[in-house]
Amino acid sequence: MGHPLTLASPWFVGAFEHIMHALQTGGTGFEKAMGMPVFQYLAQNPEDAALFNDTMIGFHGSEPAAVADAYDFSQFRTVVDVDGGTGNLLSTILHRHNGPRGVLFDMPHVIANAAPLLKERGVEERVSLEGGNLFEGVPALGDAYVLSHVLHDWTEEQCVTILDHCRSRMQPQGLLLIVEMVLPEGDTAHPGKMLDMVMLLVPGGQERTEAQYAALLERAGFRLVRVVPTASAVSIVEAVIT
Repeated sequence: MGHPLTLASPWFVGAFEHIMHALQTGGTGFEKAMGMPVFQYLAQNPEDAALFNDTMIGFHGSEPAAVADAYDFSQFRTVVDVDGGTGNLLSTILHRHNGPRGVLFDMPHVIANAAPLLKERGVEERVSLEGGNLFEGVPALGDAYVLSHVLHDWTEEQCVTILDHCRSRMQPQGLLLIVEMVLPEGDTAHPGKMLDMVMLLVPGGQERTEAQYAALLERAGFRLVRVVPTASAVSIVEAVIT
């Protein structure tokens, strides 16, 4: 239900009405239309935020199972899902892999809506909920840090800040796992290229190629190890601390 209500909403449509503003200035269409950044708006409008969370679950519906199947999460003790929403991906991973525990980290108003889904998936006792702002810090001592559709929301400098927090808090031998639509080079068709436009106009971020992720990770003290494809449009970018 949230999907069409979000995509047809004045705040989403308004962002696209200001596409020329975004192209000419580098600012977002959303902020031009609504007078504030999108995540500030959602924090102040809980009904729209709830619809947005439902939309993300619907839009990325096939991805969590594909990610859980494509990667061996059973090797970890603690999986930290940074800005993990209401736990759709984390709960799928934990349901598929019995070994690890999870930490679901997001803004307090988002975490407040997580319990029903975790209970429905039968993993509520294996997940700790932590509310906070990823630009101020992330939970400590995980051995896997998952960033699913997080980095594409932000500018290069903001991404480096997020990655710095992960690097400083994770176990030294831990892994960083970035779940995103990794763009193919050149003119090869890919759904991530349409999503790239949404990122430009709504939060002000972008989708990236493998080479762009490698360069970004290097700036933040990580090394890209491999890109693991999944049965969905997303891939898993695996990185280690250098």
